[in-house]
Amino acid sequence: MDRAPETLYDPRGGDAAVKVTELVINPDSGLIARSNYFTICWIQGGQGHIWADSACHPFTSPSLLFFVPYQYIRLVSEEQVHGTILQFHANFLCIETYHEEVGCNGVLFNDIYGVPVVELEGRHEREVAELLAQIRGELTEGGLAQSEMVLSYLKVLLIRATRLKREQQGDLTGKGRDRFPPVLESLRELIEANYRQLHAPADYALLLDTDPKGLGKVVKAHLHKTLTELIRERILKHAKWDLLHTLKPVKQIAHELGYTDELYFSRLFKRATGHSPLFFREFETAIRGGRNLSMTLPLPSIPAEPDHRENGVSPASES
Repeated sequence: MDRAPETLYDPRGGDAAVKVTELVINPDSGLIARSNYFTICWIQGGQGHIWADSACHPFTSPSLLFFVPYQYIRLVSEEQVHGTILQFHANFLCIETYHEEVGCNGVLFNDIYGVPVVELEGRHEREVAELLAQIRGELTEGGLAQSEMVLSYLKVLLIRATRLKREQQGDLTGKGRDRFPPVLESLRELIEANYRQLHAPADYALLLDTDPKGLGKVVKAHLHKTLTELIRERILKHAKWDLLHTLKPVKQIAHELGYTDELYFSRLFKRATGHSPLFFREFETAIRGGRNLSMTLPLPSIPAEPDHRENGVSPASES
């Protein structure tokens, strides 16, 4: 007997685990959103700018935009923008459980060193249109193994987008179409090694033997955010992981990330996500039935590609 479709992630509110909606943005309205879904925007017409937290990125049509849960999103344009929004909750397809860069994690989502835009051309746009039509059809019509079909189409969409983004943007050494200066790769390695202890841009400029202002300009020019924001995003990415997938007290998480003042850390976290660390943990754990706390192995949902070089609904209000 086929099991029941996974249509709900929170039985208390009855919100859908996956949903597809139309996107229409007029010049005088814009879009402001923060949700606890992974969000993909397919821009079919128009162009403008998208703010992902504090970083501002230009976009044009056709393209795909990718956002993680609790991220502040603002879209503005001087012309009408239209397209489609696909959202899915971690209960349906978990992305943030994987520390390593497997599949789309670290490429499409959680890529603090890249941009959340994938341009589409020709057959790539046709593939996106067909996959979204298949997902919409399954959600509308249902049937045997509905959730498995939706999950399959969603994984194919993410794999296609991951391949395309790698082709377009490559890595920080500039092997893709968009070339970044080598100093950004060195900076990324230093942040990954030291973000728990070093929080100031001057610390990284000193390690790179360069001027802090000059380094900040390079980061701003290529990543569309300040160096302070880049460091902070890496810290918060770690904090979200620990809050979702461990039972460490907030005070311990703050201390391990170099903050002796738990209240300061909590304020920093709330400014970034809209919620305190405790609420974030309790709300997401309640929604997932505690399953997130038992995810101990980083098993990939989408296979990693071989390395050929050498080898807008807001969550419940906080009370």
